[in-house]
Amino acid sequence: MTTYTPMMQQYMLVKQDYKDAFLFYRLGDFYELFFDDAINASQLLEITLTARAGNTDNPIPMCGVPHHSAQGYIETLVAKGYKVAICEQTEDPKHAKGVVKREVVQVITPGTITEGKALDGKSNHFIAAAESIGETEIAFAYLDVSTGESNCSIIEGSAKQLIQQVQSYAIKEVIVTEQLQLLLAEYAEAGGIVLSLETEEMEGVRAAQYVNHLPANLQGVAKRLLQYVERTQMRSLSHIQPFNYTEANNFLRIDTNSKRNLELIQSIRSGDSKGTLLWLLDETVTAMGGRKLKQWLHQPLANKKAIESRQSIVTELLEDFFLRDELTGLLKNVYDLERLAGRVAFGSVGGRDLAQLRESLRQVPKIQEKLINSGHEKCSILGQKLDVCDDVEQLLAEAITDHPPISIKEGDVIRDGYNKQLDEYRDASRNGKDWIAQLEQKEREITGIKNLKIGYNRVFGYYIEITKSHLNNTDLSRFERKQTLANAERFITEELKEKEALILNAEEQSLALEYNLFVALRDRLKVFIPRVQALAAEISELDVLMSFAAVTDKYRFTKPEFHEGRGLRIIEGRHPVVEKMLNKQSYVPNDCILTDDKNMMLITGPNMSGKSTYMRQVALIVVLAQIGCYVPADEAILPITDQIFTRIGAADDLVAGQSTFMVEMLESQHAITHATKNSLLLFDEIGRGTSTYDGMSLAQAMMEYIHEEIGANTLFSTHYHELTDLENELVRLQNVHVSATEQDGRVVFLHKVKKGAADKSYGVHVAELAEMPEAILQRARILLEQFEATHTAEKPSKSDLKHTPAVVEQPPEKQTDEELQLSLFSISEEPAIAPEQQEVLDALTKLNVMGTTPMQAMTLLYELQQKLLGNK
Repeated sequence: MTTYTPMMQQYMLVKQDYKDAFLFYRLGDFYELFFDDAINASQLLEITLTARAGNTDNPIPMCGVPHHSAQGYIETLVAKGYKVAICEQTEDPKHAKGVVKREVVQVITPGTITEGKALDGKSNHFIAAAESIGETEIAFAYLDVSTGESNCSIIEGSAKQLIQQVQSYAIKEVIVTEQLQLLLAEYAEAGGIVLSLETEEMEGVRAAQYVNHLPANLQGVAKRLLQYVERTQMRSLSHIQPFNYTEANNFLRIDTNSKRNLELIQSIRSGDSKGTLLWLLDETVTAMGGRKLKQWLHQPLANKKAIESRQSIVTELLEDFFLRDELTGLLKNVYDLERLAGRVAFGSVGGRDLAQLRESLRQVPKIQEKLINSGHEKCSILGQKLDVCDDVEQLLAEAITDHPPISIKEGDVIRDGYNKQLDEYRDASRNGKDWIAQLEQKEREITGIKNLKIGYNRVFGYYIEITKSHLNNTDLSRFERKQTLANAERFITEELKEKEALILNAEEQSLALEYNLFVALRDRLKVFIPRVQALAAEISELDVLMSFAAVTDKYRFTKPEFHEGRGLRIIEGRHPVVEKMLNKQSYVPNDCILTDDKNMMLITGPNMSGKSTYMRQVALIVVLAQIGCYVPADEAILPITDQIFTRIGAADDLVAGQSTFMVEMLESQHAITHATKNSLLLFDEIGRGTSTYDGMSLAQAMMEYIHEEIGANTLFSTHYHELTDLENELVRLQNVHVSATEQDGRVVFLHKVKKGAADKSYGVHVAELAEMPEAILQRARILLEQFEATHTAEKPSKSDLKHTPAVVEQPPEKQTDEELQLSLFSISEEPAIAPEQQEVLDALTKLNVMGTTPMQAMTLLYELQQKLLGNK
């Protein structure tokens, strides 16, 4: 049986409570890891694995990192999805009896990290919690521990919809119940999301200020999240703001699939922000503004008055370039007030952080003055709302030095004059050092040794150092030997010994008092946190509105107008991101006009002609307008849209075992079942993943349902030209096409949307542009002519495409299992085979399947088909 030392017993006792985390156990100047933690950490962090008690039969695996550089190692582990428990000494070793007491003081998790490179200044770092509140509803809460922002909502749908919502906010950790953990496990693992269990909720009295205003079915998930954050962080949550919950009808709702398809925040291709609407719009100069812009893109407004309020400020800023330029210069000196407030609450704020807070607050009166004196009504009102927090700035100006060091234990953080006792200690210390300098000069004169020096180190204190070359010529009777070096001797005198005690005592007391004063100041600042957070919200909003004005000016955007109806009128609209990507190339603008009488558009045209871009630009113009920005068009008169649904692009879902077509159908079903008459629907190439007639039938049935049952503004692109006949059946449907032309046998895309249906798809021409081998292109042209001839002969009449009811009035009589079972083979005793059918069978029997190329097989099948059809 292995007997462990008292220190290792203490380690194992602590580790029992943190089995799901790496335990960083403080020993002197290092954090040490043992057993499996050490083995795994040495591999993940690429550090040396050693052993404790290595001379025994069972050495303990061990590795460690210096405490002063531990942050980088912790960030690496957290970035890989692990948790780290920090175990510190919680008593002074000088007063300890036996093993020094140690406790875990914080658990750093993927969702609660508040410092370091893992935090992007312009992105929130949310942690979320979720729990089922019904068969089809999930309560969802999330907060940013670093800024205190928090939110609640209800997600309609399954575990997959929850994971999609989590991914859209780039959340790395979700707090769940055991039941939900089982449902989410596979999706979470595939998405790199950590699921953490929390069985308790924060008690009602302490949670009241955060959750009492929420609907009852959301309070539980919010309290569970608060409990987890408090349990892991083990410090004040005074900066956490009450959970924000606004009725859904106040926002333009965009489901996760649509956010992805429209590339609002994240590019489908690269996964970062380049090529997104965020990338285009982000001219913000503060970290707070960058985060606010993302929030607005996630939740555009659906309230006309609120939208126009933002618009009016953008208009004023747009018209006054000099005001905008002056404000930009001031905002560049404003640091991240939200995260600085968070550090104050967490007790992790340093001297430099407080200097940044002071510098930021010094800009606010200047910003306020510029806004109030701008001569613009809305800007003036915004300026009057700013709380300049002059009392906070004054306190920091009195307390903090101009250039404090990184560590608050190094001294020179608290300004002279802030505390009388501190000034006295500093005076004694500084005068003592002046005395030391004078003594050094005096001893040089007495001994005649020009390189004699008085120095200091922590072990031996102050000393007089004389090189060995001068020892024989010096009277050493006054000196007491203290230390011998290779080329010098160190001494001390009675006079120096007495002064040393005074100086060192003053320095030690000065540093201790300064640290205590800083901690007291930090605690005193906590009462100002709500005011600083409110100021940060106003500053960040101003930053975003200035960004809108800058983008509008740069890209020639137009102010949109809103009306109470459902008609949508966009003249010379442009896709803003594509236009920016094209740089100096000309982007072809297009109109989109939907009226109450004609609010469905069927778009045909060749591949690569720009159908998807056209549809996306309409949606992006709606989003831009409803976040309060101007839009890329010559004219835009829009309704207030409540939801946007898109089905654009092809993707499968390997985790759920769903094909591309299945994903398409699920996304389409979600859109159709949740859309209202005030929604905007975008459907691109529905039915591509199945047979031609299956796909065509589904596309037509969906269009009919939207037309008859929903009535939403709809853009529907297709390659099924047969569907263009529906314009004669569906009164609110209009045909448009993206034009193309042929020049010298090659297709030229004009990217212009015109009325009417397209006459060709130009698929072979697109393959030619892709430089497909000429042999394939020639064969494709031959087959295309043959297929088109066959299709023309068998083309169904318009009556076959006639609108049919989606619901069958009378169900057919119940059939037996035998009647429902389809047979693969004919069971006739005397099958009748025509001569041409027999020829086909003989040819198939003689065919060398394995020796036939795909092209030969296609040609043969076509010939055999013609025989069966009687076209010899």
